[in-house]
Amino acid sequence: MSCSLRLIVASIFLLSACARSVTRVNPDTQIDLSGRWNDSDSRMVADQMIYDLFDSDGFKDYAKTLGRKPVIIVGLIKNKTSEHIETGNYVKKFEMVIHNSGVAELVESDEFRDKLRLERAQQQEFADPSTVAKWGKETGADLMLFGEMNAETDTYNKKRVVNYITTMFLTNVESSKRVWYGQKEIKKYIKN
Repeated sequence: MSCSLRLIVASIFLLSACARSVTRVNPDTQIDLSGRWNDSDSRMVADQMIYDLFDSDGFKDYAKTLGRKPVIIVGLIKNKTSEHIETGNYVKKFEMVIHNSGVAELVESDEFRDKLRLERAQQQEFADPSTVAKWGKETGADLMLFGEMNAETDTYNKKRVVNYITTMFLTNVESSKRVWYGQKEIKKYIKN
């Protein structure tokens, strides 16, 4: 075999060895590549915290006094960690668990309410009067869920422990009285 032919064959072999491989996996599969906060953590914390909230005496007493399913709005969840965590996706996980629970009603966040109000305003001018959405028919929230995420990190040599702490508050919109206060931690041990 000639030198140039061997070089071409070797190049092809090297290029094929470096090719990227992609495999589809079930979205519920826990995969932790970096040790940072990820989708599995968001899902686990949202599920656990909402069901802790619904099982709490404070929430049950409030719902009993109200005499109907409480209406919840999910507010801001502040990311106070040093990592970039997309809190919008995290908020959506909380909203999905609340909506699918059957225990409480969910109303839209301020971002989406503003879009609905714009649509309602435009309907007043452009839509058939018999199909126009009316003003003053929004459902008010009884409770607001909000919270924050923190992380504590301990590092030594090539080892790192990160403890993620999510703290959530459920507050009565009318009285500002806290109905529930919960916290969930996820600790990760990372070796390099």
